[in-house]
Amino acid sequence: MTLVKANKNGDLFPSLMSDFFDTDRFLSPRWLEREFENTVPSVNIRENGKEFFIDLAAPGFRKSDFQVTVENNVLTISAEREEEKTDDKEHFTRKEFSYNSFSRSFTLPPSVNAEKVDAKYADGLLKLSLPKKDEAKTLSKKEIKVV
Repeated sequence: MTLVKANKNGDLFPSLMSDFFDTDRFLSPRWLEREFENTVPSVNIRENGKEFFIDLAAPGFRKSDFQVTVENNVLTISAEREEEKTDDKEHFTRKEFSYNSFSRSFTLPPSVNAEKVDAKYADGLLKLSLPKKDEAKTLSKKEIKVV
């Protein structure tokens, strides 16, 4: 014996419209947030005694697509890429295009030497090194006694 499960409306055979409108992809309150999250690259930030490191995951871009700037102690990483493909066959033409862009900004701590920021892009990962100023490197650890 086979049991047939009814959908949430009680119908045994849901309509095409209910299949479309019952999905949470478009009607969920977090739909726009999820779409935005997918367009902003993930970032890891690390620090050692001499410098900060920023690793930004941005696959599918070329080195020439990136713009990295430091202005008023704000580091901005942005990229823009347009691609267009045209496929001409015997009786049809197919044209596809895509556009990807993003921008991320970070306020730099005063210890960063903004003149010596370095960026390298390989295998979908943009790696930035942000050296610390000499005076920030030499600061020693000070233990404070709690009374």
